[in-house]
Amino acid sequence: MIALKSPLEISKMRVANQIVAETLAEITERIRPGIETLELDILAEETCRRRKVKPAFKNYRGYPNTLCISINDEVVHGIPSKRTLQAGDIVSIDFGVRYDGYFGDAAITVAVGEVSATAQKLMAATEESLYAGIAQVAVGNRLGDVSHAIQKTVEGYGFSVIRDFVGHGIGRSLHEDPQIPNFGPPGQGPVLQPGMTFAIEPMVSAGSWEISIMPDGWTAITKDGSLAAHYEHTVALTEKGVLILSNL
Repeated sequence: MIALKSPLEISKMRVANQIVAETLAEITERIRPGIETLELDILAEETCRRRKVKPAFKNYRGYPNTLCISINDEVVHGIPSKRTLQAGDIVSIDFGVRYDGYFGDAAITVAVGEVSATAQKLMAATEESLYAGIAQVAVGNRLGDVSHAIQKTVEGYGFSVIRDFVGHGIGRSLHEDPQIPNFGPPGQGPVLQPGMTFAIEPMVSAGSWEISIMPDGWTAITKDGSLAAHYEHTVALTEKGVLILSNL
């Protein structure tokens, strides 16, 4: 079942997602060579405390931190630590909060200083694929149209969509129905209706789509060691069209 949200519920989700977006902007400003990823996590937790919201990820299914911070070949769910960022790294930051019973969730990938041409192209392709997917969130389209648009964009750049992780519905729970793969044929899946709310999040590899899980039980890395990028927005479909709730 896909839960349809009322305008009031969407407005609460908008507040949650604005807090997410503002926090990610603050974190982006702090990213530099030599900063510890744990320092960024502490900043996000302090922001949650100040804004009186609950971090969405901390203690969720046992995850230990407020942010997921994934560097270079790490795809998603990287755990903040004393590890420092280095010039030339790309770092994906995933963050969510719960506000007044509703969740917000978004992710960005950020360059640490000057990065390679491949890294720049990968980041651009992944972000472009996110917006290509969002453009398909329209009344009467099918969920597969979103998935297909993402895959087509990514593969058009010669990159690979990670297949082990997918986007998802979001609202009163962080993860709701439906699952939203970042690949697949168009014209399939549920018909999109006003009131649906989704977290759309392409995760893309510069090489193979295959991943491995690190011994920490959380961090996913590309099996071939290639770079990975991750972008995410929470969106709502209304009678007037799609709203990107996690845009500043």
